Amino acid sequence: MERIPILKLGEVLIVSIQVDLQDQTALALQEDLSDRIVATGANGVLIDISALEIVDSFIGRMLATIASVSRVLDADTVVVGMRPAVAITLVELGLSLGGIRTAVNLEKGLALLAADSEQTVVAVIEDEVDETTIA
Repeated sequence: MERIPILKLGEVLIVSIQVDLQDQTALALQEDLSDRIVATGANGVLIDISALEIVDSFIGRMLATIASVSRVLDADTVVVGMRPAVAITLVELGLSLGGIRTAVNLEKGLALLAADSEQTVVAVIEDEVDETTIA
C-alpha cells in the first residue's frame, strides 16, 4: 500500500497528495497524520490536493474527518489547491466539509495558519495579563 509523505515545516505538517487516493491510502493517511501531530506537537496541518482531479464522497468525508481529528489534537487544518471541478463535485455530493478552511495555494494556506498561531499567542498573553491584574 502506498503511503502519503508528511513533511514538517516549523509548527506545520504539510501533506501533498500527488496520487489518486484509494480508500486504504486515505485511511492510512488519517492514522499517519494523527500520529505525526501528536509526535511533533504541530499546531497546523496543510493538505495540498492540487494534483487530485477527482474526489468522491469517501475522500471528501475523509478530508473532513482528518480536519476534525486534527482539531481535537489542537491543530488547525487548511486544504489548498482545490481545482474548480473538485469543488463543484463536493458541492454536488452535498459535502460541506465543515471545519475545513481552504486557500488557493500553499503560500496563502501557510499565511492562514500563521495568522491563527499569532491570534492564539495574543489570546494567551491577554489571558495572562488579565490574571495578573486580577490577582
